[in-house]
Amino acid sequence: MSLLDAGLTEQASAIASGEADPRELLDATLSRIDDRKQALNAIVDTFPEESHRMLDEAPRGPLYGVPIAVKDEWPLPWRAERLGAAAPLGPAPRPGESGPYRALRDAGAVIVGIANMHEYGMGSTGAISVYGPARNPWDTDRCPGGSSSGSAAAVAGRLVAGAVGADGIGSIRFPAAYCGLTGLKPTFGRSAMSGHHVRHTTTIVSGPLCRDAADCRLLGTALFGEELRPLAAAGLRIGIVRGEVWEDCREDVRTACEAALEALREATGGTMSEVSVEGLEHTLVCSILMTSSEEMAQMTPEGLEALGDGVSPIARAVLRYRMLTPAVTIARAQQVRTLVRRSLATVFEQVDVLAWPTVAAPAPPLADPTVRLPSGPHPADYANPRQAGIANLTGVPGISIPIGLSSEGLPLGLQLLAAWGRDGLLLDAAQTLERASDRSWVEAVPPLAAAA
Repeated sequence: MSLLDAGLTEQASAIASGEADPRELLDATLSRIDDRKQALNAIVDTFPEESHRMLDEAPRGPLYGVPIAVKDEWPLPWRAERLGAAAPLGPAPRPGESGPYRALRDAGAVIVGIANMHEYGMGSTGAISVYGPARNPWDTDRCPGGSSSGSAAAVAGRLVAGAVGADGIGSIRFPAAYCGLTGLKPTFGRSAMSGHHVRHTTTIVSGPLCRDAADCRLLGTALFGEELRPLAAAGLRIGIVRGEVWEDCREDVRTACEAALEALREATGGTMSEVSVEGLEHTLVCSILMTSSEEMAQMTPEGLEALGDGVSPIARAVLRYRMLTPAVTIARAQQVRTLVRRSLATVFEQVDVLAWPTVAAPAPPLADPTVRLPSGPHPADYANPRQAGIANLTGVPGISIPIGLSSEGLPLGLQLLAAWGRDGLLLDAAQTLERASDRSWVEAVPPLAAAA
């Protein structure tokens, strides 16, 4: 097997031991990105000279010489972010040393390219971008998930072994589920964020998208600036919350998630019990209100009118709607946030993790991002935030774990949430589930990558 097709920890280990030449790996990565650009549209910009300079100056850190992609949401010293959009929402962005850049540089990693993303991060599908949509390596006519669409497509398509995404309302977890990856949404405030265009966010975090939990732990440790130490998953107490997050999902999604949880319970010698979260039914609208209001901090009516036709009609309509949001609704959303945080604090005294499907249905077609659920057809952008918004609203960590394939051969994902600061426990649970399934799903290869 080519080192290009190996995981992040394998690449880092091979370079550290001297078995692999990091310059050869970098050049091979750039070549593969170019070869698969048309099929995936996952990496929208490369800069070989700067990447080679990073390698020449890299310290011998835990990610020494390993190529990493970064979502188009942070500046680099030689490139300003574009947010997958034709025009900025506020002042023109500038190149700079963002938090993720410094974290990767200090770990010895090499930033090899900029990953595509859903326009302004305003979608869960990845179907809209100024660069054109990224494509799902499992079926290139399907959505890769958003808004970290290119980050997920690049890892699943074996362009890179790890990528940095951002999660505002599930934007790491959705593409992880759609593309069959492990994606960690960290505890709020724990991962590198400086230089982000939403300077005072209370919902968005950077995080790793990788093939398995060990790779996420390695990349997450770099983004956190601290080791993500393993925590004991033995005797794991799993909480099940009944309601829409379980019941209004496609049957094959529910069945796969239930089977995965039973395997996790058995592997840890744990328990499963039903719990309730007060205010859960309000988290969809409140997480959207909080995130959207923070993103509009630098937007003015004049700026909105000046965006131009290069910005999609959907984005312009949503931005106009956001400008009309009454301030009282934000205050009420804050009240719900407080209510749900208090409820979660109580719940996490009873259980270690909460579990439900990451997404209610597998990746829909790019041409029609509609999912068909027991309650009827819905835009994926309605169904997905319902599954994920609570983690961003409250700041708890969450993870999406690959658990199988649908009848169409598309990945399915299980979501686990834990108490604040217990990111390591989520990774331990994911690793336990990997072992229980003989690593079948983390080592599954999309057709596009397998055929190359």
